Amino acid sequence: MKYTFLIFLLPILVFGGCREDRLNGETGFAKVNGTTLYYEVAGSGEPLLLVHGNFGDCRHWDYNFGELAGKFMVIRYDVRGYGKSESSPKGFEYKDHADLKALLDYLGIKKAHVAGFSMGSGIVINFALEYPEMCKSLIPVGPWVCGYTPSSIQEFSRDFGQIPSIIEQGGIDAAAEQLIEFPLFKADVSSDEVKAFITSVAKNYSFLHWTGEGPARIEPDAVNMLDRIKAPTLIVTSEYDINACLEIAGLLDEKIENSTVVSIPEATHFMMMDKPQEFNDALVNFILSQ
Repeated sequence: MKYTFLIFLLPILVFGGCREDRLNGETGFAKVNGTTLYYEVAGSGEPLLLVHGNFGDCRHWDYNFGELAGKFMVIRYDVRGYGKSESSPKGFEYKDHADLKALLDYLGIKKAHVAGFSMGSGIVINFALEYPEMCKSLIPVGPWVCGYTPSSIQEFSRDFGQIPSIIEQGGIDAAAEQLIEFPLFKADVSSDEVKAFITSVAKNYSFLHWTGEGPARIEPDAVNMLDRIKAPTLIVTSEYDINACLEIAGLLDEKIENSTVVSIPEATHFMMMDKPQEFNDALVNFILSQ
C-alpha cells in the first residue's frame, strides 16, 4: 500500500505547486480572445504585470524587467497588434484590458500588481475598473486615461497628426525615426542610447493603428469612473513628462482615493529608460509597502 501511495504522490512532488510557482523563465504565445499574445515571465513572488506603450512592444521594459524580476514574478507581453502578438482584421472590435485579463487567466494568475506605460496605463486603468478583484495594485506610468481630453491636446494633434503623411512619404522607418524628435517627447533630455533604443523598437511596429488599417479598440469612459478604483495606486510621472500626462497624473491623484504620486527628476515621458534605477526603486518600494 505504501508503494501505491508513493506512486500517486510522485506527480505532486515533481509537478506540484501552483501554476504561478512554475512560470519563472517561461516565454510563449497565449491563444486568447481570438488572437495570440506573446508573453515573457521571469522571477518569483508577487505577480507584477507590465504593459508597454504605443509605438513599441514589451521591450519598452528592457531597462527594468531583469531587476524587477529579482523581487517579483514579472510578466510582460505584446499588446494585440504590437510586437510578436497577432493583430485582428480592420474593423474588428476588442478590449485591450479584456486581453490582459485573458492572459492572466491563461497563466493561472488570479491577482496581480498591474503597471502600464503611456497607452498601457490606459489599459491597466480600464482593467482595474472592470476586474477590480484581480488588481492588487495599480501603477499608471506617464499616465493616460480613456475618455479624457487634456487642455494640452493640441500637442498631440501637432505631433502625432504628422504620422500618416510621414508614413506615406517615407514608410515606417521614417515614422519611427521622426517619432523621438516630436517636441512633446523633449528628446534633448534623453541620452543618445535611449533615443536609439526607442527608435529601434518603433521600427518593429506596423503603425497600423495610425493608418486606419487596424482593429477598433472598445474603451470605457474611464475618466468618469476613477473614483470607483479602490486598489492602492502609484502614479508615476517625471519632470519632463508630456504636459497632458502631467495633467492626467494630477487628475488621477485627485479622483483615486488611495493614490500616491512619484515624479522622476531629470527624466522624460520615457522615464523608466531615462532613469531606470530611480524608476525601479519607486515600484519596488511601493509594492513591498502593500
